[in-house]
Formats: sequence, C-alpha cells, structure tokens
Amino acid sequence: MRFSNMKQAVFFSLLTGSLVQGQFPVATSITSANEILDGFVSFSIEFSSFPDFAGNNSHPNTFSDNLLENIRHLTGTKPYIRVGGNTQDYALYNASLPYALNGTFNPKRSLDYPTTIYIGRSYFESYSTWKDVKFSHGFNLGLGANTSEGWQTLLDTVPLACKALSDGKLYLWGYGNEPDLFSTAAQGPIRPPSWNESTYVWQWQNGTRTIHALVRQHCPDLARESEYGYIAPSHGGVGNRLKAHVSWAAGLNSGRNVRLYSTHNYISGATTPGVTLQSTLLNHTVTARSVNAQAAEYYRIVSLDPGAPPPIFGETNSLYNQGRPGLSNTFGAALWVVDFNLYAASKGFKRVHMHQGTNYRYTSWQPIETNVTSIGTKPPYYGNIATAAALGRHEKVEVVNIPLTWHREAAYAIYHGGILSRVVVVNMRGYNTTVDGEGLVPLPNPPKRGSVEYFFQLGGLGKRAGVDVGVTVGYRQKVKVQRLRANGSDAVTGISWDGWSYNYELDQGRPVRMGNVTTGEEVEVDGMGRVKVGVEDSSAALLVF
Repeated sequence: MRFSNMKQAVFFSLLTGSLVQGQFPVATSITSANEILDGFVSFSIEFSSFPDFAGNNSHPNTFSDNLLENIRHLTGTKPYIRVGGNTQDYALYNASLPYALNGTFNPKRSLDYPTTIYIGRSYFESYSTWKDVKFSHGFNLGLGANTSEGWQTLLDTVPLACKALSDGKLYLWGYGNEPDLFSTAAQGPIRPPSWNESTYVWQWQNGTRTIHALVRQHCPDLARESEYGYIAPSHGGVGNRLKAHVSWAAGLNSGRNVRLYSTHNYISGATTPGVTLQSTLLNHTVTARSVNAQAAEYYRIVSLDPGAPPPIFGETNSLYNQGRPGLSNTFGAALWVVDFNLYAASKGFKRVHMHQGTNYRYTSWQPIETNVTSIGTKPPYYGNIATAAALGRHEKVEVVNIPLTWHREAAYAIYHGGILSRVVVVNMRGYNTTVDGEGLVPLPNPPKRGSVEYFFQLGGLGKRAGVDVGVTVGYRQKVKVQRLRANGSDAVTGISWDGWSYNYELDQGRPVRMGNVTTGEEVEVDGMGRVKVGVEDSSAALLVF
C-alpha cells in the first residue's frame, strides 16, 4: 500500500474501561492502488436453483429482484450473478423437456440438491427476468469433457446461452466447477485418481475453444475480444488435489481468455468438529487466515504471470455443504459477511460472489416456499446490505484493514478517490438471547449486553483538487452513524440495517422503516479531531465522515 502524504488518524479501542495497549494509525489520504470492481457485493447461484431464484417470463421472481435492487440503491450497480456450482457439472440438456429443469435427488450423494439433472430450453428464460443484471453461465465440464451426452449438451446449450445473454447481459463464461475436487468429491468422483493439472488444462482448453467457435457462429457480437472471456479456474480451495498455480503453469491461460481469476472459499465445514459461531464465524483471525491463504495462491500465479487477471471470489460462503443451522442462518453470520467481504477487499479481491441455493442454510434469501424452508429474507442478507452501504456509491473505492489486537473485533477504513470516507467497526463478541444459542426459544433472563467504545483520532483528511477537506483543530463536525443490529448473534429474526427491514412479509424485500429502532444517530468530532462511538456486542457500526 502506498501512502500519499502520511496524514493519519490514530485509532484506539477502549474495552471494559481500560485502554487496550497500542495505537493504530490509519492514513487518511492514500494513493489508490487497490480499488475494487463495481458490483463488489455480488452473488453466485446454484445452477439447479437458478429457476427458483429468477423465475421465468411468465412468473418472474420479483422478490429476488427487489433484493438485488436494494443493493443497487446503495452502490449504484446491481450485483453480478454467477450461475454455477456443483450442479452445473451434473446438468444435461433435453430438448423435449417442457419445463426448465428436472432434478432427481440421491440421498447418498446429497440431500441439498439434485445430482441427476436435465434442463430444457425454457431454463434460459431465467436470464431475462432481472433488469440490468449481468450473468455468468456455467457450462458442464464434469460430464461435458468425458461423456458423449455431456459433450452434446455443450454443443446444444452454447447457442441457447449466448442468445439469452445477448443485449448486454453477459458477464463472463464459466466452464467447470471446482475441478480440483473432481477425483475426490464427497458427492462421488467424476474423474479417476490419476486426474491432474495437465489433463484438466487440456480438457478446459478443448472445451473453451469449442465454446468460442459456437459463440462466433451463433452470437458473433459476444465473440469479440472485448466481450468474450472466462472466470477460472474456480477451484474449491487451496488445499485440494489440483493447485491453481500448477494449472496456470500448465497453460490454463495461454489463450489469455481468463478475464478474472476465480477461486472458491469456505471458512470450514458444516459438520467439522469444533465449529461454533464464536470460534469460527465470529472470529476475525479465522476469517483472515482463510482469505490470506487464497491471496498467497493468487500471488504464486502472479509470480508466474505478472499479467494475471484480477482475483475474485467466484463462490464463497460461511460453511461448505450449504451451511449449518444455528450458525450460517443467524445474525452472527451477517456480521461474518461484513468482516469477510471487507477483509477480502483489503487483500486485493475485486469482487465477492456469495453463494446461494434453494433451502441452503447459509443463503441470503429463500426465493420460493418449499416444504423445507419458508420464503423470506434471511440474516446473511443484512450483511450483504451493510457491506454495500459501507462501500457506497463511488467509482474508486478502496478498503484498508485496521489491524486490531483482539480476534473478536475488526475495523476497516474505506476510501473514496483516495480520501477517507467511512470507517466500519464489527464487534464480534458473541451475545446470545436464546436457549443454547439456537435462535428459537428466548432465554427467560438473558444476560446484560456488553458494549465497546472505540476512539478515533483524526489528524486530517488531506486535500483534493487543492481544497483542504481535513479536520481542522478547533472545528467541530458531526459524523453519521448507521448500525447493523439484532437481539443477539443467535437471532434469526428482528434484524435491521440503519432501522430498515428488508423482510419479505413486510413489502416483498423492499426496505421498510422500523418504528422501534433508533436512527439518525450522530457523534461529534471534537475540536482536537477526536471521535468516539460505542458498539454493542454482536453488532456493527458504520461511521460516515
């Protein structure tokens, strides 16, 4: 990180009445070198769930669209949508299928999504229901590269997909989901034990050459260099059989058609022993360790290819295997969403696609009513909203982590055009108000909720266009405070962002002001450039300068 004029703010944390040792200086004017992409807050949707989330021409899912529109209101851009996941590599095409998707569940492989899938022509109607959204369609590499029916599916669906994504809807293409797990997948291997990077790269290049030829034939406008490209390699992590940097060395991007380096990340497994809300999700050290490992793998690629494309999380969420009740579907997960997204931005990831699926425990919203889960806005969505509000509307946004001393808190400085604009503080000290922290039965006598006071010493905000926009000693100004709140980290209802609810039952996901939540809060920067804000346990605050 490069600093322009070294004007700084000093950050303090006051915990239980005593000053935590250390002072944390933050440059308040920087030379931007790590800007995020537009649509940083984006989503990945499970291939088999996409018709549920988007609907079709006759029955568009307006609830989902309302939730996407809320994010555009805060950032200026609707989220980018990657359509993929494990089920993209199970999907075969049936031209005579009279509806979008026919999926058969095999409980021995997965209880959460079908593993035998056929899609029909109407599947592609789902790409027309959301206005001003760009999509990445994931083609089937898992079956497509080693079965005749899979290869025919590629030949049949490329024309359908490219026509559906014409007229400005195309983001980038995807080919294969988590190929690093093809030979070891818990849902059943689809490659032999000899599966390696060189074989993967050959299959990927063979398929993408065919995709390009078909796009040139059927949608020539999308075959232009400015339009055509991929998110890849979409590996499931950094510790699996195939390594991204080895695939890169084997020539994955020799055709220079990978436009965004995409990797997938989950903090831990839904059934991993020892996983708890406090120790796993409400733990900045765990989150940072996970993101840092991904950044290290990306920089191995950069060492091989200094012109490597920018990194994104093409699929991510809290706990793999679709999350865990009592963790991934709680308000604590919303706080984790804020911490993960902003830390990822601070480490150079340009966009984050949070993965969604019908009936998934970690999903931000359930798009339809099922016999498993009710339709509605879920707690993680409020983390998406708070992140979007923190980043704001600006074409040049950069996030810098403020390193604190305790793993149960995190803070970030957000710069607009190189000038400090906002500070986010996430207090991740767990606070539960339900029996066993399951979010279901209220405790008859919940404990008193703690709070932490945070102090910032502002030393100046630099100059822009020759005009001093810093804090002048002796001059007092107000700072707006917005809060992400719920009754506790275990809450699954009653969540608000700055007093707004986005619940389905209120207005189908549109923002509704809650009369029982305090808003319009301000704190004062005193005459010496100091500002103080209190943040309750299991909550987050945004200071807007």
